[in-house]
Amino acid sequence: MAKPLLDIRDLLRLSAIPGIGSNRIRTLISAFGSPGAVLDTAPRELIKIEGIEKKLASNIAHQQIPDSFLDDQLSRLNKSDGHIVTLWDDEYPEHLRRIFDPPAILFVTGTIEKCDKYSIALVGTRRPSPYGISVTEQFTKALTELGVTIVSGLARGIDTIAHQTAVRQEGRTLAVIGSGLDKIYPPENKKLAGRIEQNGAIISEFFMGTKPDPGNFPRRNRIISGISLGTLVIETTENGGAMITATSALDQNRELFAVPGSILDKNSIGTNMLIRDGHAKLVQSVDDIVAELEIQLKPLLKTPTLKPAPQLSVFEQTLYEVLSSMPMHIDEIIEQGGFSPSDTLVHLLGLEFKGMVRQLAGKLFIRT
Repeated sequence: MAKPLLDIRDLLRLSAIPGIGSNRIRTLISAFGSPGAVLDTAPRELIKIEGIEKKLASNIAHQQIPDSFLDDQLSRLNKSDGHIVTLWDDEYPEHLRRIFDPPAILFVTGTIEKCDKYSIALVGTRRPSPYGISVTEQFTKALTELGVTIVSGLARGIDTIAHQTAVRQEGRTLAVIGSGLDKIYPPENKKLAGRIEQNGAIISEFFMGTKPDPGNFPRRNRIISGISLGTLVIETTENGGAMITATSALDQNRELFAVPGSILDKNSIGTNMLIRDGHAKLVQSVDDIVAELEIQLKPLLKTPTLKPAPQLSVFEQTLYEVLSSMPMHIDEIIEQGGFSPSDTLVHLLGLEFKGMVRQLAGKLFIRT
């Protein structure tokens, strides 16, 4: 895509006009050469462009977006250590540019790298079960070890676990949010957002200062799937937000994967439906994803970046084999492992330090 003459203030002003939208911005800039030229064009010329009605043409020509609004946007962005990436910039995500309605402007903290074209979105419920938590951690670890970038929405639950695990693995991760960069939501993830920026990016199409209103998230979800080669859904109800992301992925002709779950768990109704109806491919390990995306991921598969497995003592290995992806109570672990309570806790702590075991509430332990 040839890069037009872009003045960021003109592009922000054009984007702030009600009803214009990203596709119309792209069409107008293609027709007139720059945002400034669009703003200077008479309504009678604007209406010659497909999709530009008389009222919108008048709004563009007679727009009254004040300079103070632009100053405030750029000031807020600067305070957040952010920058703007436009549809015409090299930094703009390669796959996102190909969807039907790519955002003309992205507000970004951190950096979007070329390697992020090898990305998978992980999405799911805000209230995951221990099974969902374990599965998210396992898939995230395996994908980051391959060099795949993890994309999600910074929401509570599955999103947060995916980002946290990617950060812990020192892998790249992109968080697409449904608010302004200076309105991180949920607020308890502000610290996590700061860590993501160090080896990834926080991305939003919304103006600075935008609150996380419910209507923003469906728009956000199309970006999550649009940036990615494929989307993996881990636990969701029939009407969960992750189902919107799944629909976006299908509309964008991207691969859709789902983790099967118990028929007795409402959090698995959505994933099981996607598999049953043939919309999503059932996955049990990262190998199932790699098999579907082998051509796209081939450069990574040629030069794997797998980390060596942690060295375990005989006692740690014994306990690790006792554990599974389902939570186990400490009493059951002691009984099956054959060690004293104190020795069992010491070795479990060692496994936890090595990132292989996670302790849950209620003296439960689970493989990660």
